[in-house]
Amino acid sequence: MRTTTVSHESTADNPLDRIEEVISIKDWVFDRRNDEEMAVEAPGTWCDFGLFFAWSAELDALHFSCALDMRVQPKVQNNIYELIAKLNERLWIGHFAIWIDEGIPMFRHTIYCQGGRIDAPHISELVDLARSECERYYPAFQFVIWGGRTPDDAISCALLDTVGEA
Repeated sequence: MRTTTVSHESTADNPLDRIEEVISIKDWVFDRRNDEEMAVEAPGTWCDFGLFFAWSAELDALHFSCALDMRVQPKVQNNIYELIAKLNERLWIGHFAIWIDEGIPMFRHTIYCQGGRIDAPHISELVDLARSECERYYPAFQFVIWGGRTPDDAISCALLDTVGEA
């Protein structure tokens, strides 16, 4: 007769396992630091993005950020905060913030994953959304940081609709 041991430990899934599968298919470089954190390098039009995933089993929450490859200098920090506030008014999902210690702008979002369950299409949509918002607003950050533009001017210049392809 066969005996089965039943464990009373959590049977929650770890969403980082599915994220790792999605990232592997895309052939992006990643570092699975432990069961709670994963860093990924994702290509973009303007720069490579630093994606970071953090899983909290206690909260059933997956925190995600997409960092832009630029640093905010202290002299333009107030303008960047104003820019971020104006950009965040335009977003339905997620928000922009600054990683204070490093001065790096990033897109952030946290989602509830009951029992750690999240499917591959949802992960792909999350990553695509973050990269899309970062691509769209990257020039606005550059206009303020390097171009000395006001936040309003930077947004209007960054959101120019182009026709055709060069």
